[in-house]
Parts: sequence; structure tokens; C-alpha cells
Amino acid sequence: TLPKDLAPRTLRKLFERLGATYVKLGQFVASSPTVFPEEYVLEFQNCLDSTPTVSFETVKTIVEADLGKPLSEVYSKFDETPLASASVAQVHAARLVSGEDVVVKVQKPGVKDTLAADLGFLEVAAKALEFIAPDLSRLSVAAIVQDLRTSMLGELDFRAEGKCLDEFREFIRANGLEEVATAPAYYPAQSAGKVLTMERLYGVPLVDLEGIKEFSSNPEQTLFNALNTWTLSVVGCDFFHADVHAGNLLVLQDGRVGFIDFGIVGRIPPSIWGALQGVALGAAEGDYTVVAESLVQMGATDRDVDVPAFARDLEAVVKSLNDIEPMVTAAVTPTGDVAATMAVDEQQVTRLA
Repeated sequence: TLPKDLAPRTLRKLFERLGATYVKLGQFVASSPTVFPEEYVLEFQNCLDSTPTVSFETVKTIVEADLGKPLSEVYSKFDETPLASASVAQVHAARLVSGEDVVVKVQKPGVKDTLAADLGFLEVAAKALEFIAPDLSRLSVAAIVQDLRTSMLGELDFRAEGKCLDEFREFIRANGLEEVATAPAYYPAQSAGKVLTMERLYGVPLVDLEGIKEFSSNPEQTLFNALNTWTLSVVGCDFFHADVHAGNLLVLQDGRVGFIDFGIVGRIPPSIWGALQGVALGAAEGDYTVVAESLVQMGATDRDVDVPAFARDLEAVVKSLNDIEPMVTAAVTPTGDVAATMAVDEQQVTRLA
């Protein structure tokens, strides 16, 4: 039999050969474990920071053209070897003439045209596929590609990312999280559309357990701090970090969590928040008409829905779920511990479908 990782590895290598657009799609796969199979998620994580670099001469030309002045007038030091290279940009360590240690994110040449062309083709192809096979419209393939196109092209203006850095730092300050989390400071005077200069944070990736122990006496609490900060940003900030993976979370030398790379962010419209609150309140009060209306409002159903009938169906499903009686079995293990298992009647679950 063929190795289980052969297909994911082959597809990942193909994506890398096809260029920036497909590497970004690969990163989307790597960041979506609830959507894609585990073997593909794990394989495509190799796309996160391992894309080819461009030469320092090219980087220097881009920086000077975008900032409108020689490199030496902005930076007293600029490392020629990048710290990391992704599909859209690569990052260099540097020092401003005023003395601050920074990192400089520089957009790779030709990326904008490539992304626009490739994503335009993928969007048209997705719409054509839904037209040919209408059942695929339920998966919202075209809508997903359209959202990816919007977010990826928006990622190309680094000034927008700089603004996100400022807003996220303000969110941290306003919520009293400065002792547990931070984000790099943004230097707008040393930035432009293709060049982003920001504070350099010193730390280790969140998955480096041994490294974390050097900076934090309680690694578990540090992980909770990262999770709690991100979760609060979903409801308390105008946007949330939509590309949270190990490479974008650092444990800093002072024990705080550093959020970096705000190129991709998500925003939840107020109308969706209102609908989610309606679902929660309706479910708590047993008012399935409110639940049905809220689900329709957030676009979770087809356009033409009989709301009263939908509400009756929801109520019937919930009642059926409540009627399922789990069977709990307890047993003593050879070590003397008590272990319990819970099971349900599979026939009851099947009837729900």
C-alpha cells in the first residue's frame, strides 16, 4: 500500500511549485484542522515559513523605492539574511537610526499581479463548478474562494496591517492585558504599502516547550493567557487574528505572549453577533421561533425558508436529543483507579438523521 502521507506531501510540493497563491491556500489548509483531514493539515504546516527567499539587492531596491529614501537614512543596520520567508513577504532584522531594534517585512516582487490573476481564475472556476454541480453550492465553495481573495489581496497593503497592530495593542491596554500579552509597536514613518517596520519581539514559539520553561514558570498558564487573549479579541476587538499558528505566537523573555503577523484578520459583522445572541437567548428560553429567525438572519439556511416549520423541526430535533439516554459504565482498573465510559444507543442517533 502507498504511504499515508504520500498524497498530502505530493500536493504540498505541487502547491509550492505553483507559487505564492497556492502557498497561501496551503497555509489556509494548515490553519483549518476542522475542515481538512489531519494528514493534510500536518503536511501543509511545512508551508508556513519555508518558502524561497529573494536576494538582498532586490529587497533593498523595494525598500528604498517604497520609502522614497536610501536604506541608510532609515536603518543603521539591516541584516541581509531574512529571519523568515513566506509566500507574500520576507522578514529582516534591522535597527533604526534612532536605535530601536525592529523587524522589516518586505513584499516580494510580482506578488500582487500573481495573486490577483490566480485568485480571479479560482473564483471563476468555483462559480462554474457550482453551476455545473448545484449540490456543491451547499458547501459555499465560491463564497469561500471569494473571501480568501478579498483577505489575501487586502494583505498586500502593509499599512492596513500596521493599523491592526496599533488597534490590537490598544485592545490589550484597554482590557488590562498588558502583563500577559502584547503585539509589536508599529513605526508608520518607516513603513509604506510594501514595507512594514515594527518592533522586534524576542522569544520562542509557543510550541517550544523547553524554550518556554526558560521564560515562564507556568507554561500551562501561558498557553491559557494566549487562548484567553485571542478569545476576548473575538468579542471585544474590532477584528481578531485569523492566522493563529505556532509561528505567529511567541513566548517572550518576560513571560508574556506576543502576537505577530496581522496580515490576515477576521471581522464579525454586528448583524451576525446579533443573530448569535438571538440563537443563544432563544435556545435558553426554549423559543425555537427566535432560534429559527436568528439562523435565517445569519445566512445559515437557504434563502426561502418557512420559519414556523423550521422552528418546529428544530424543536423536534432538540427533543429527540434530550430523549437519548446515555449509558454510563464504571469499572475498577488493575491499578485500583475507577474508570468510566459513556455510550449512547446508536439506533436512537441514527433515527435523528
